[in-house]
Amino acid sequence: MINIRCETLPDYPAIAEVNILAFGQENEAKLVDKIRHSDCYIPELSLVAEIEDVVVGHILFSYINLVNEENLQVIGLAPLAVRPKFQRQGIGSALVQAGLKIADVTGEAIVIVLGHPHFYTRFGFQPSVFYKIESPFPVPEDVFMVKPLQNYQQKYMGKVVYPPAFDEV
Repeated sequence: MINIRCETLPDYPAIAEVNILAFGQENEAKLVDKIRHSDCYIPELSLVAEIEDVVVGHILFSYINLVNEENLQVIGLAPLAVRPKFQRQGIGSALVQAGLKIADVTGEAIVIVLGHPHFYTRFGFQPSVFYKIESPFPVPEDVFMVKPLQNYQQKYMGKVVYPPAFDEV
């Protein structure tokens, strides 16, 4: 039985471990820590998945900027990590769904992700070019995606600018 809840201070070491194991490096664990110590951190959108009181997955949604005539605050999904032996069991999907629901209920307008199209399209993510949203990285169009939420408006377009915390990922 998976339990999904907001992270707490005692979860931090387990969350770092999940990210290191899932990605095979420390960059994402360091990213989570940097975001936590920035004004981009949204406590209610840093979620863990537990099985029998063990943290097996983590997802973080944080503020990023969408720049055009104005500077708009939007949500970026990164990283999403599940312990390797628990992957392909629906844990990542459950974390994405829980986070999107919270983001929608709290009035966010749009979520942006750089990820696998086959995974994220099932949650309603579409290539960002459909929304006139430009990736800050030279990546294939289908891997940079957006999911509009109920507060989405046409003004949400422009170029995505990630905060300094993302520089080393």
